[in-house]
Amino acid sequence: MDHWPLRNLVLRTPRLELRPDDDEGLAELADLALDGVHPPDRMPFGVDWTDAPRDRLGVNTLQFHWGQRAALSPQRWTVNFLVRRDGRVIGTQGLGAVDFPVLREVSSGSWLGLRHQGGGLGTEMRAAVVMFAFDHLGAVAARSSAFNDNLASHAVSRKLGYRPDGTFRQVRRGEPAEQTRLLVTPEWFRRPDWTLEVSGVTACLPMLTGREPAD
Repeated sequence: MDHWPLRNLVLRTPRLELRPDDDEGLAELADLALDGVHPPDRMPFGVDWTDAPRDRLGVNTLQFHWGQRAALSPQRWTVNFLVRRDGRVIGTQGLGAVDFPVLREVSSGSWLGLRHQGGGLGTEMRAAVVMFAFDHLGAVAARSSAFNDNLASHAVSRKLGYRPDGTFRQVRRGEPAEQTRLLVTPEWFRRPDWTLEVSGVTACLPMLTGREPAD
């Protein structure tokens, strides 16, 4: 028995490879975070994690991912895929769910190292996990959200067919800021013109969907 089948899960796009986080890859991710994720005068995240002092940012990155990995269950899970291009970690793409066996909805969040942004990779990696959720997990909806001034994230959502689904406010760096909720279903999803390659999914289904794979 493989006690952690997620180690064998792989999603492949034309330019990228996505695998659930592992400790060696997380060390690369922490170094990437230290190199910069966004301009210092902006904050695209609902949690101001990149504002941590440099001597804490790497440790915090590792501990956050370890905590989410340890808490994974069919009732509440987040799989943080490390995104690699040409064998090097360039960012992370998260896919999560609450009560997936009943609701069959997922949510996503991601970031790329600053020097890897602007080339369409954010769209490619989000498309990968949405296709994975719809085609392999049986999800009926995928959700996201972004601050209204996060134009890059909203552009990705539009390209993939997400629609606005309300707003909410939260504190960002001590000030109120508004986020827009976004929703896409299999019917609305604008599929890219490439095919996602997936391997190692069958053994992961009980962990993510709460059900055994069909014979």
